[in-house]
Amino acid sequence: MAAPSKYDSTASAVISAIGGKGNVKSVTHCATRLRFQLNDRDKADKAKVESTKGVITVVESGGQFQVVIGNDVAKVFESIISNEGVSGEGGGSSGGIVARLIDLVTSIFTPFLWILAGTGLLKALLATAVWAWPSFGGTSTYAIWYAAGDAAFQFLPFFIAVTAAKKFKANQWTAIAIAGALVYSQTVAVIANADGVSQTLHDFAAAGGALNFFGIPLPMPAYLSAVIPMIFAIYAQAKLEQLLDRFMPSSIRNFVNPMVVLAVIVPVTFLVIGPLSNWLGDGLSNGVNWFWNLSPVIGGALMGAGWQVFVIFGLHWGFVPVMIQDLTTQGYSLLTGPLFAAVLAQGAATVAVFLKTKNKSLKGVAGPAAVSGILAGITEPAIYGVTLRLKRPFIYGVIGGAVGGAIAAAGGSAAEGFVVPGLITLTSTLNIGNFALQLIGTGVAMVIAFTLTMVLGFKDIAEEQETTGEVVDAGDVEVGSPVAGTVIPLAEVNDKVFSSGALGHGVGVLPTSGTVVAPVDGEVVSVMPHAYGLRTPGGLEVLVHIGIDTVKLDGKHFSPKVAQGARVARGDTLAQVDFDAVKADGYDTTTLVIITNASESDRVTMSTDADVDGAADLITVVR
Repeated sequence: MAAPSKYDSTASAVISAIGGKGNVKSVTHCATRLRFQLNDRDKADKAKVESTKGVITVVESGGQFQVVIGNDVAKVFESIISNEGVSGEGGGSSGGIVARLIDLVTSIFTPFLWILAGTGLLKALLATAVWAWPSFGGTSTYAIWYAAGDAAFQFLPFFIAVTAAKKFKANQWTAIAIAGALVYSQTVAVIANADGVSQTLHDFAAAGGALNFFGIPLPMPAYLSAVIPMIFAIYAQAKLEQLLDRFMPSSIRNFVNPMVVLAVIVPVTFLVIGPLSNWLGDGLSNGVNWFWNLSPVIGGALMGAGWQVFVIFGLHWGFVPVMIQDLTTQGYSLLTGPLFAAVLAQGAATVAVFLKTKNKSLKGVAGPAAVSGILAGITEPAIYGVTLRLKRPFIYGVIGGAVGGAIAAAGGSAAEGFVVPGLITLTSTLNIGNFALQLIGTGVAMVIAFTLTMVLGFKDIAEEQETTGEVVDAGDVEVGSPVAGTVIPLAEVNDKVFSSGALGHGVGVLPTSGTVVAPVDGEVVSVMPHAYGLRTPGGLEVLVHIGIDTVKLDGKHFSPKVAQGARVARGDTLAQVDFDAVKADGYDTTTLVIITNASESDRVTMSTDADVDGAADLITVVR
């Protein structure tokens, strides 16, 4: 039997730390993140996940528990599905409208995002070749490679049919047949004009022919590369299938249902869904163009400054349908022009950190992250591992992105295909707008970010503060009480996850004051209003969890006083809590302190004191 790979080890550790496979409602992945829908967020140990080798950080956004892996995310995801018994099916977001929108977009687009990015890169390289060698554009070699690069986008309805059917729980093969009908109307001769010349439905209508369905006038927008019509069509298919399944006898269901669905959904799409979706899509594209016409500089500055911030919170997915719709209707999206400055500015700031930091471990992270960010446009390792961690370099990158994005947008620059903005895809902007201004804007963004990071600097991480997340021999550790109050044994805590000891050794305290303090010296590795993860210089990991099920309060009555990455001394304030208000809302205020990574060789003993003051000794770990 082969030894587990590093991806298997990461996958196993992540699943264990989030509460086991039983706590996973669903999991998907995008370019760099595992996106979990969890049954119970409180069962997930964010600090433990973040300390897992192969994990960059954890982001909670859009109703998802997002584990940032980086470029190896697909390998880890494959291991989770294959080896951990976790299903990638089902599990829509239960959050608000923004959370549900992000979940919908990521579910539909992420499975084929890399093929769009790959074919976009191929078209960018072809554009470069034609720019350098114009006659190459007239060769059959160019035509074949262009077909390879353009086909995926032209036949995008088939991709969407598969992923949307999976999302809406519709029959995937019927969905593909619906997509085929829409594409067929534009690519295959299906009707003859007055002269007997065969034409497609779309060309016949474009030439002034009168199309109808049982006498109902039939508009015929183009459906190659269609995005919004396909999503709505498959949603309608799913609803119709659910209705048919309730009434159709099982003896004929398997072949009658697809017939009825195709006979209904295809005409309804031509008559209603397609035209309305086309109107909506054109409205989105026209809205972007209208705003850009008002002030491309302001639009470019906002996109250049905000793009990496959107990436942090996963909100960038909201722009994907708009960008693809723009590509469908006009062959480019003005939203993409400023993104090169935004992305490469973060890469340049990361290069400056690599050159300036004295911390060998940070330098080891910054080097590969800079290469990945600048060349391929994958900035999350750079953001979470370097610039956002140090704060100032991230801000410098945002400033550079704003200035560079404004310059690029002023020239009307945009990418022709769907590409991940990076150095190797920059030539995708060759033929749209002023390419010289795109180069200047991107270069200015990188220079600003690099120079500010080198000159104004950042607070470097001292070598002795850097830990690996692994427990090392650092002698005995005295763990204090996070609050003043009455001590209760862990077994008596009113939560099975904690009382069972599944998360580690610890105790509970019934608080008598609203000040929550750090029980150990160390780094704050995770922050939520109701929970704080700390790591000592020796690698011991301590969780302070304020109340039971208080995650449901969504921060109400909690006032955090520290940020992730901060260094704290024992007794420093972590948060102020209005425990009376928490009780009034019906929640147990028991505050827990848990050792989450004690090894079998560690001896953990608990204090027998009934009442404790803040920062009093509660737990001793002999290592």
